[in-house]
Formats: sequence, structure tokens, C-alpha cells
Amino acid sequence: MAKAIVLFSGGLDSQLACIILMKEGVLVTPVFFETYFFKGDIAQKYADEIGLTLLIEDISEEHLDIVQNPPHGYGKNMNPCIDCHMLMIKKAKEIMESEGFDFIGTGEVLDERPFSQKGNVFEEMETTLNLKGKIVRPLSQKLLEESIPEKEGWIKREHMLEIKGRSRKPQLELARQFGLTVFETPASGCILTDPAYAARLRSLKKINPTFDGNDTQIIRNGRVIFENDSVIVIGRNEKEDEVLETLKKEKDVILKPVFPGPTVLIRTFKEKINEELIEKAKKLLINYSKKAPLDAIEKIEIIKGA
Repeated sequence: MAKAIVLFSGGLDSQLACIILMKEGVLVTPVFFETYFFKGDIAQKYADEIGLTLLIEDISEEHLDIVQNPPHGYGKNMNPCIDCHMLMIKKAKEIMESEGFDFIGTGEVLDERPFSQKGNVFEEMETTLNLKGKIVRPLSQKLLEESIPEKEGWIKREHMLEIKGRSRKPQLELARQFGLTVFETPASGCILTDPAYAARLRSLKKINPTFDGNDTQIIRNGRVIFENDSVIVIGRNEKEDEVLETLKKEKDVILKPVFPGPTVLIRTFKEKINEELIEKAKKLLINYSKKAPLDAIEKIEIIKGA
């Protein structure tokens, strides 16, 4: 029985790829590569739906390097899709070689993503990573060069598919045929493709090109205001207030009102936080408080240090 390590995003395409390979008698192990921008907790339920235990591997730091400086550039927003996929396939190759898998499977569909899912990109990935013929893309495999698993008889080419383009109708019909009831709706789960978050990340990169994982997380929460070389984040609800306190660094300043109002985090990437910036953040806090008292400016706790 052939063994395949399959890149599993949790999306419908990756579920279908696993099922198609399983129907060929392949022993499938799905792997989710976790980063600062996407987590594996939700993907697990989609693996459960097809009866597979999900392997989760953390590649956060390596992926962060790519987000900061992608060799192939960004897509429409801050998504370094080509380099991201290459990193994941590289990590899958390491697992394949160390754990004795025979090949790599993915849910990629030819021309579904205009930036990363192109025939020439597939070819570049396989050549660069020395994986020629060792990657199977079951949803589009009939449109691609014959793979080693097909030549070896581990899978039959006539059982592979020839889906191409951005329409999701073929995948949804397959989901119906396979009896899938729990699957992700057709949309990207990567926050780097979100225009609002991408705008924040671009602003962060401008003032701090070597931003770290924690920096990427604070701008996911609340109202974010960039001020010269600093950032002010204002929580919008109790959950975001708690997250901001959890993400606080040693040199950050947290503002907490003793009246009903948001928690505010101040972070600078150059010199220490000055009083002028703190006063600006206080005014923002009051502005976003529903019932600030007249003496609110005096009723804000300033938390400095670790």
C-alpha cells in the first residue's frame, strides 16, 4: 500500500484530494502547516469528516521570513502564495523522506489561483525542490504530466480528475457524490488575502520591516492606528481587551480605564514611548468609551514594564 503525505488546508479541495487518493487504496496522512496567520484547530474538524487524523506542524518562523521578504513577491494583498506553497511542499518533502511516505498530495487546482496555481509554478516547485513526478494533484492530475505514483501503478490516471479554473461547481458536485456534509465554504482562509488586514500589515512593515509574530497578532485585534514609528491598538470588546493584555511586550504601555471602556495597547519600534503618545492614546480611549466620566483622563490606569 502506497503512503502519501497530503497538504491539508481544511478547504474542500484538500478534503477531496484525500478522498480520491484513499479510494485508490493509498494510505493518506493529512498535514496542516500552522503559522502566525492560520491555525490548525478548525482544519481538524474537516479531517475528522473524512476519517483522518490531522498532523499539525508549526512553521511560523520560517513562514514569517517569507511574509517579510517573499522571493516571488506578493499576490493581490500581502499573500506570498508561491513562496508559501513552496515552503509547505519543502516541509512535506522532509516529512516524506523521514517518515517513509512515497509521495506528496495536494488539493491544488490548475488555474484556480491566478498567482500560485499555474502549470509553470507547479513545474518550478517540483524542479526547485527535486520532487519531479513526486507530487500528485488529484483534482487536476489528468491535465498535468504523468506522476511517478501513476507510472508505478499506485494510483490510476483514469481515476484522477481534470478540473481547471476558478469555478467551484465541480468540487461541490464531488462533495455531494462523496457524501460530504462538513466542509469549508469556497473562500480563502488565509488572513493575508484580507484587504483590511493586508493594509495594516503593509503599514507595520513600513515602520518596522523586521516585525515579529507578536506584532502581526496585535494588529489583528481592535482598532489599529499607526502614529509615526508607533502603533496604538484599541480593543473593541472584552475578548480583544484580554488578547491585547496577553500580547503585551516589556516596553509596551497598556491603558486600562476604571470606568467602562476599552483597553489600549501602545507599542513603539524606535525610541521609548513618550508622554505625548500616551496622552494621544488616552484621548482615543475616551473617544471610544460609551460612558466616560467628565474626569475620565484622570481615571485611566497606565501599566508599564513586563
